Amino acid sequence: MPEQKYFPEEEHKEFITLNLGPSHPATHGVFQNVLTMDGEFVVDTEQTIGYIHRAFEKLAERRPFYQITTLTDRMNYCSSPINNMGWHMTVEKLLGIEIPKEVEYKRIIIMELARIADHNICNSVIGVDSGALTGFVYMFQEREKIYEIFEEICGSRLTTNIGRVGGLERDFNEKAWTKIRTFLSEFPKVLKEFEKLLVRNRIFMDRTIGVGAISAERALNYGFTGPNLRAAGVDYDVRVMNPYSSYEDFDFDIPVGTHGDTYDRYMVRDQEMWQSLSIIQQALDKLQKMSPGVFHADAPSVYLPLKEEVYNNMEALIYHFKIVMGEVDAPVGEVYHCVEGGNGELGFYLVSDGGRTPYRLHFRRPCFVFYQAYPEMIRGRMLSDAILTMSSMNVIAGELDA
Repeated sequence: MPEQKYFPEEEHKEFITLNLGPSHPATHGVFQNVLTMDGEFVVDTEQTIGYIHRAFEKLAERRPFYQITTLTDRMNYCSSPINNMGWHMTVEKLLGIEIPKEVEYKRIIIMELARIADHNICNSVIGVDSGALTGFVYMFQEREKIYEIFEEICGSRLTTNIGRVGGLERDFNEKAWTKIRTFLSEFPKVLKEFEKLLVRNRIFMDRTIGVGAISAERALNYGFTGPNLRAAGVDYDVRVMNPYSSYEDFDFDIPVGTHGDTYDRYMVRDQEMWQSLSIIQQALDKLQKMSPGVFHADAPSVYLPLKEEVYNNMEALIYHFKIVMGEVDAPVGEVYHCVEGGNGELGFYLVSDGGRTPYRLHFRRPCFVFYQAYPEMIRGRMLSDAILTMSSMNVIAGELDA
């Protein structure tokens, strides 16, 4: 008889392959994780992306600069106005357009409202995935109020197509200002109530503290930015390190965590909402002392004139024709501009050969960068922890694939 081989206990284990996604309510987007499971514990995982890849960068290379806003809308659709503003600023840097302070402050109001909406969704979903649905319902009502503000400003809600290269499409109307002030007065009470539901909740703390932790060193090695990096203890924020749109005129803190776990990521986003409220209030105070009615730069060769001017002014009609027909070429050059998106550093690398469309364009999507760390963060944890970790990283499929 052949000699019987001794099998250690590990070799007797039977692992299970589990497909989490691409169409699963817990994945919060169209992507797949092939998990190798030992019972309820994750032994290993392989990520598969590309299910929603739409080749935005190549599509953008065939479009005029001012038509690319609809593409940036559909990246991180939870805070699409930040994507739009980042793209407009990139083109303005290439063209050398100087934006009035009034416009920059109004852009900041829009971007910080979008940040609150983004963090609002992320934190409330963390609550849902830990078993607490009530807070999600509370916060969704507040998100709706932000969308109503966007609707007053530009007529759209989720994918806003908000603003233009050179400024905004139109000025804020009085109803928009009223809704903004109402939101600033009412939202803090709701946010405090939401915090009471979760921040010191023993079940929530047990489900999130120590879950999906990553060190500052590992986060930096992976290229983390945004709340996920700040939760690990690194106080990097594009608005402070490389100010744009006059963020240097505002006083605000950068919330940071300690352990880089799910609880810290929740708390960083929570505190950032408070900071965003403060920034919006500061912008309102500053705008009260400035000229009303300013909503775009003096750049007639780039910024579409108002319809009233086109109908009554020959010069405006000429500029309108030249812009729409693509007779105004951009200068030759290459620029990179980044903004602090809802998930981190959202950058645009633009190469122009002097035509009316980009020669080459690359979007630096923060989700694409930090999602590569997901296997390391969930290996050895339970399946329920893997779901919470994904929620707290705020992986948005539209931004991940682009």
